[in-house]
Amino acid sequence: MTDERKTRRSAADDGILRVHRALRSGFGTEAAVYGTILVSGLVAVSSAHGETSIAVLLTVAVTVLVFWGAHVYAGTVARVSDRAEREQGEAVGVRAAFAASVKHSLGMLSSATVPAVILLAGTTRVIPDGLANDLALWSGVVILAFLGYVAFLRRGSPFFVRVLGALGTASFGLVFVVLKALVH
Repeated sequence: MTDERKTRRSAADDGILRVHRALRSGFGTEAAVYGTILVSGLVAVSSAHGETSIAVLLTVAVTVLVFWGAHVYAGTVARVSDRAEREQGEAVGVRAAFAASVKHSLGMLSSATVPAVILLAGTTRVIPDGLANDLALWSGVVILAFLGYVAFLRRGSPFFVRVLGALGTASFGLVFVVLKALVH
């Protein structure tokens, strides 16, 4: 990034980048974007018919765990060296492939954290069920907007482009908000 672009970044943008760096290992990845979209879809579909927040939470938890497990398995299989790679000295064993796949897929699990906490607040009656379901759905939109904004901020894009990136990424979550409104 050029010095000129660094000076045009605001203190808020620097704070956003610090938060992103702290969360990056599991949250600022394509697995996190995919997981957030998955969770948003699950919340929208599960809650569209008046399900309780506990039912939505269980649906989200089980489905995310299954998808995460499948993602880790697929990543492990894809990373394990084949015979030609082993003969060339580029061997990747099952343990190393599994560890890399777990690290790469962590965002899928971490992306479910915020909506799950909100849904848990609904199950414990801290907030009403319907509100918990709606807030969990909208939290996905906010998370996607954050991830989109940060992606363009890290590239050094101008503010207008960062906002467009945030809106573009958030639109995946907004689709589920509209879907729920139409079904409900």
